[in-house]
Amino acid sequence: MRAIGQDEFGGPEVLKVIEVVRPAPGPAEVLVRVHAAGVNPTDSWHRATGGLAGAVIPLGWDVSGVVEEVGAGVTTLAPGDEVFGMPRHPLPAGTYAEYVTSSARHLARKPAGLSHEQAAALPLAGLTAWQALVETAGIRPGQRVLIHAAAGGVGHLAVQIAKARGAHVIGTARSAKHDFLRALGADELVDYTETEFENAIEPVDVVLDAIGGAYGPRSLRILRPGGVLVALASPAEAYLAEQARPLGLRAGFMIVEADHAGMREIAALAEAGLLRPELDTVLPLEQAAKAHELADSRRTTGKIVLSVAD
Repeated sequence: MRAIGQDEFGGPEVLKVIEVVRPAPGPAEVLVRVHAAGVNPTDSWHRATGGLAGAVIPLGWDVSGVVEEVGAGVTTLAPGDEVFGMPRHPLPAGTYAEYVTSSARHLARKPAGLSHEQAAALPLAGLTAWQALVETAGIRPGQRVLIHAAAGGVGHLAVQIAKARGAHVIGTARSAKHDFLRALGADELVDYTETEFENAIEPVDVVLDAIGGAYGPRSLRILRPGGVLVALASPAEAYLAEQARPLGLRAGFMIVEADHAGMREIAALAEAGLLRPELDTVLPLEQAAKAHELADSRRTTGKIVLSVAD
């Protein structure tokens, strides 16, 4: 089968189309014929550095496709089922390929109202937003939630999830993206290029920070007592917990995990029309390098997706 591989760390140019043996599903696994694969910032990080393991791995975690085969013991899925999910994360999955194996419990049935390209844009970013806001921060109706990089892959889904949970949503984004975010339900917006966000909004209960750097400490200043900051950009942000504790706050770095229950929650929101991914760009599998160039620019709105099968 065709897949995307690399022989060395580096920029997008190291990515190339390769031929590899089609995998076979093991016990409790399914083989999925990939129709589309999402592109995420963590893909670029692993391409450039090898991630936490420092090793070349098959890239890609987001997948939407059709079950081709099932392994021993699988009872929840059958050949022909349309599925989407985030296999194995944070372990390698390799969804930049024509076929991928996955634990059956790392997938959910694709919402009928979404194309494969739309469904492939949801798993990693959607699960990140869900696990950060709902399971880690425990957002409640009426709480004020600040989402940094609100128009990004995680951000625009986080806006919708927070609204679906009854929160008052504030986002940081360039002015050109404010109309887009208002249409998703954002209640307040701040152009971070024109004003310092901490001087523009009232205190909040929850912060979701996908930017990192100085944004973490600055965000702690505007959290109410008992508030929560969830950082996504770098494992180094674990230090925020020490800064937050004396202030009566919670903070720290979170890594998204493969999660069948979370995938079903995301699918239910999509089926109800409460969660829709914005597709910035869809490119064929062989243009994975171009997709990474766009991702590395940090100027996209929503998600980049690779189309693999018709």
